[in-house]
Amino acid sequence: MSPIEQWVQAFQLGFGGFAWPWMWLALPLPWLVAALLPAVRSQSPALRVPYGDRLEGIAATGAVARRFRVNWFAALAWLLLCAAAARPQQLGEAITPPQAGRDLMLAVDLSGSMREPDMELGGRAVDRLTAAKAVLADFLDRRIGDRVGLLVFGSRAYAVAPLTLDRDSVRSQLRDTVSGLAGRETAIGDAIGLAVKRLSKQPAGQRVLILLTDGVNTAGALDPRKAAELAKNEHVRIHTIAFGGNGSGMSIFGMRLPSQGDDDIDEDTLRAIASTTGGRFFRARDTEELVGIYAELDKVEPIARPGRAVRPRIERYPLPLALALGFGLVALGWRGLRS
Repeated sequence: MSPIEQWVQAFQLGFGGFAWPWMWLALPLPWLVAALLPAVRSQSPALRVPYGDRLEGIAATGAVARRFRVNWFAALAWLLLCAAAARPQQLGEAITPPQAGRDLMLAVDLSGSMREPDMELGGRAVDRLTAAKAVLADFLDRRIGDRVGLLVFGSRAYAVAPLTLDRDSVRSQLRDTVSGLAGRETAIGDAIGLAVKRLSKQPAGQRVLILLTDGVNTAGALDPRKAAELAKNEHVRIHTIAFGGNGSGMSIFGMRLPSQGDDDIDEDTLRAIASTTGGRFFRARDTEELVGIYAELDKVEPIARPGRAVRPRIERYPLPLALALGFGLVALGWRGLRS
């Protein structure tokens, strides 16, 4: 689209005015300078004649006329330069930004039991972590407007992605995680404590932790129930997800054997954590149930609603600035031809 077409569109969509309208005060400056400053005259006469006084009067009258003679190209260039300095702006098409969302921290269990291949994804058997990654990636796609962070835990808890609006970076960090990366045991209490520490540094608002685990707290310095009390004091709501144990483990020869996953998950503690902090407890025995849980979390923790529509201001000073330069060059050329 050419600059002229952009200006036509500016008036069609709505002219937003000038960002610096006071720059128009400079418009009469050249004429004020011409009127107030004295004409430059030589101190020594070049020619002495008896009727010099009359000639001097005639010359003075002509000088005044020349001073106020208008070079229309220069005047137009100055007008356009003042217009560019005032920063004309166009009102763009209305956009609806999201309102401030939640501070949402995801805590994912990377203990050794997450390697158990008792899940199904796309018609093939996968381990629990692979299934959780796939579902979490889809969940992240829908959290527009939320600041999302990621921490992982095993024997210890680690923050791998800070709270950010860049969900792609969180998804990338999640994709690179592997089972056993943080140790083979499960430190649920430490994971909650680390999440509360990160969330408490953020402005007060909707602070939410979604914790996914398939085991029992077997490591760490902080008891999960004590950690839940800390979360409650910091106004952090925790939703807990017990994942795994659908009774279809797999042997090394591909034969499915019963899994003991149900017995390895401390559902009572996870329920107590959720209840203490005002969150909810969920149980997922397969991928479909996990998908349903995150869909339910979208309802429990709704996605940010659209905010008030705004029309962005687009700068349109380049065109008058370019035209001012062009007319200025023409004015100089015209003056040279006349002289």
